[in-house]
Amino acid sequence: MIEHVYRRAAAAPGVDAVVVATDDARIAMTVEGFGGAVRMTRSIHRTGTDRIAEVATELRCDIIVNVQGDEPLIDPRAIAEVIEPLERDPSLQMSTLRRLITDPEDCANQNVVKVVADKDGNALYFSRASIPSIRGSIFETTGVSRPAHKHVGLYAYRRDFVIAFAGLPQTELEIAESLEQLRALEHGYRIRTVETQYDSVGVDTPEDLERARRQLLAVATRA
Repeated sequence: MIEHVYRRAAAAPGVDAVVVATDDARIAMTVEGFGGAVRMTRSIHRTGTDRIAEVATELRCDIIVNVQGDEPLIDPRAIAEVIEPLERDPSLQMSTLRRLITDPEDCANQNVVKVVADKDGNALYFSRASIPSIRGSIFETTGVSRPAHKHVGLYAYRRDFVIAFAGLPQTELEIAESLEQLRALEHGYRIRTVETQYDSVGVDTPEDLERARRQLLAVATRA
């Protein structure tokens, strides 16, 4: 799985280098086995972003992209999309992606993180709950229903920001929702969201793993 993620990330436009950050020697051996770059980190990190921050201190770059290792079907074009806001706006510190939810079951699925954003695309809140919640009476009288968006767990940060982020205390909402991006919002940082058509299969359960295997097989068969 990690090799699929690595090679897709390396194929993304604008990416100069790919480095796997891990505290697991088995993952490190696997990455080295296919010729990838890897950095061993401490095992004390609270989140993936905190782990990246440790490696960031050794890197010479302006922008760092966090691609999770359990996203074997990540589209390289999605990585380019998440980088673009930081390249365009020097004042931004962090960006991520959102995708319109088309399956109503996703709204109630706590493994599918939802996000609402303001008119400029800045995130207002992330939650495992169904947001926004449309009151039935309002919908019945106006017919207005704000679209729900899934958060695609791909982040881009300024290098200096991600190092500073790791030094911030965890927040109550971050802990309650188990969503590290809420730490940035609670400390007053903007997170620019970009609406994307690309999706990825995160492997959180055995069912997710089987679905990812089927999709990877389909891709290989078409190739």
